Amino acid sequence: MKLVLLLLVAVLVLPLWRPGFGFRAQRLAHYADTGPAFDIQERLSGTLISEGMIYGPRGRVVSRFVARMNGEWDGATGTLSEDFAYANGSTQARKWYLTMGEDGHFTATADDIIGEGKGQQMGATVRLTYRIRLSEDAGGHVLDVTDWMYLMDNGTILNRSEMRKFGIKVAELIATMRPAEG
Repeated sequence: MKLVLLLLVAVLVLPLWRPGFGFRAQRLAHYADTGPAFDIQERLSGTLISEGMIYGPRGRVVSRFVARMNGEWDGATGTLSEDFAYANGSTQARKWYLTMGEDGHFTATADDIIGEGKGQQMGATVRLTYRIRLSEDAGGHVLDVTDWMYLMDNGTILNRSEMRKFGIKVAELIATMRPAEG
């Protein structure tokens, strides 16, 4: 009986586990013909406001934030400074270092990133993958992150990120980014 139950679970769950289903099924080519064109040197420049939520492994909101960001570019290299204010009263400052490559590819590093993030812009989207080490007060875990950013017609960027540990989704982030007013 246990074997039958195990096989039934495997038949029902394994198709959902594969990279070709849901969030991980997206490919940049799916968005190649969309617009407006997402140029990170243009859209991640100047002062931006980001508002978002982080969902835990059970699908509940575990954190909310507002961040003030500032992007600066010098040719093909740029920085994106982020100052987060979380709903629980904590704050965090981060800085991304971005380097443009060819054909919309770019690399991204930050103090809490392990190695180098790899990104590409295509159509109205940007995809960035990287490994992040959470702060000790957040458990110090190392997570594999996939960020998808979608540029809307009004200039707002919608960001959806999935965080995995050992291949299992443990968190998701949903955020907006838009130019600061004034």
